[in-house]
Amino acid sequence: EVQLVESGGGLVQAGGSLRLSCTASGYTFDNGAIGWFRQAPGKEREGVSCIGSSDGSTNTADSVKGRFTISRDNAKNTVYLQMNSLKPEATAVYYCAACRSRLCVLLPPIYHSWGQGTQVTVSS
Repeated sequence: EVQLVESGGGLVQAGGSLRLSCTASGYTFDNGAIGWFRQAPGKEREGVSCIGSSDGSTNTADSVKGRFTISRDNAKNTVYLQMNSLKPEATAVYYCAACRSRLCVLLPPIYHSWGQGTQVTVSS
């Protein structure tokens, strides 16, 4: 059974930084890509960034490109999302998810396992 556990969320002022972690059990990065998604109140879940399993290629949403960076530590079975220059519109619950595709695509329906989410709140 795949289990994903997110951590690192919290309250931060605009312009600040946070690093989210997603630790996987019952799953290795050879199995497929890992993605970060977020969902703000009243809005649809949207893709933020993902990392492929084969070559570690990444895909990042235009809205956060240049400020958010995804990376992984294979030894710790953990994927990170470094978030810099945070804006109030980044306030959301952030989820990590796993899919069976080796290539990463920011489409929620292709991800089969999801973590419980971690709240990120950016104050203005």
